[in-house]
Parts: sequence; C-alpha cells; structure tokens
Amino acid sequence: MKPHEIEQLSFQIIDSEAGEHGFSADQWPVVRRVIHTSADFEWQRMIRFHPQAIAAGVAAIRSGCAIFTDTNMARVGIRQRDLVRFGGTVKCHMTEKQVAETAARKGITRAKAAVDVAAPELSGGIYVVGNAPTALLRLIELMDLDAVHPALVVGLPVGFVNAAESKALLLQRDVPHVTNVGRKGGSNVAAAVVNALIIKAGEKK
Repeated sequence: MKPHEIEQLSFQIIDSEAGEHGFSADQWPVVRRVIHTSADFEWQRMIRFHPQAIAAGVAAIRSGCAIFTDTNMARVGIRQRDLVRFGGTVKCHMTEKQVAETAARKGITRAKAAVDVAAPELSGGIYVVGNAPTALLRLIELMDLDAVHPALVVGLPVGFVNAAESKALLLQRDVPHVTNVGRKGGSNVAAAVVNALIIKAGEKK
C-alpha cells in the first residue's frame, strides 16, 4: 500500500472504532490525527478545545503566522512544506546559545527562557508545547500580564511534574487553546494538532 492509502485506511479504522464521539466537524479531524499519531483512543476523553481554537488556529496559519515549538521534535514534525504556501514559519529557540546562557544565568529551564525569546514575535502566532510544562507555565504567566497575545496555544506537555497542572491552568484562560487533561501529551501529538490545522487551512473556504 502507498503511504496515503495506509493513512486513509487508518482513518477509516479510527472512525469505525471511535463510534459516536461528540466532537464537531472541525474538531474531529484534529482528534483523529492525534489518535492516528499515538494509536491511543484515550485522547477522545482527554483532549479539550477552546470554542475558538480551530477558527483562530486556521486563521493564523492562513495569515502566514509564526509558529513556535518547545522542542525540535515538534518543529520537524510540523508539515512545513504545506505551511510555506501561506508564508508561515516554524521556529524552536531551545538550542540557541542565547537561551542556554539566559537559562544558566537565571537558574531557569531553557524551555522557559525560549518562551521569553519568542515573546516579541508571538502576537498573532501559535505556540506549541509538547514536552515542557515550564514553557506552558511561562506562557500563561506572560498572557496573564497581557505581555503576549498568541492566536492559539497548543498546550500538550507530557510528564509527571506540573504537566497536568499547567494544562489545568491553561483551561482556565480565555485564550484559544487545544490542550488535554492528565499527564499524557508529547511533541508528536502537539505536531499532529498543528498539522490537522494546516490541512484545514488549505481547504477551500
């Protein structure tokens, strides 16, 4: 089978096994792609959407926004060849010398320092967190200070320390977001969310 045939068959299997899921027509392609990436149907129960998440994310992508990720794994997982048609970019500051030096000087994580580097360019953009709760916590802090205005936050950090807690805080914020409850997450599923939005952005209005 060709790659696109495998993907389509996988989606058919997911649709069949998911049954009545309750997601909207715009939300389900995102959830389905996350399930496809993780082979985990628990995402049907875990994922959460802000009411404006899909519309805001698609509009931002169509406008050629900057997308920032907390890991290079998420960055390379995003369909940049499809994104370039809109003039968008994907950036990850985690491995930059400036970020490492700032993190060491201030005694903070590089993920937190990377958010500060991205902040001046984040207005109207998308921040994608798939690994580091400290990145999401710093982003929430800056949003609460009215210092950054992202179009969408994809907040899916994974782990045992502050992962669930940071996502719970994001759920309390009235900023467009896609997140989940619990410890699960990851760069792969965070990239899958963005890829679903990129595909949606490429569809005819």
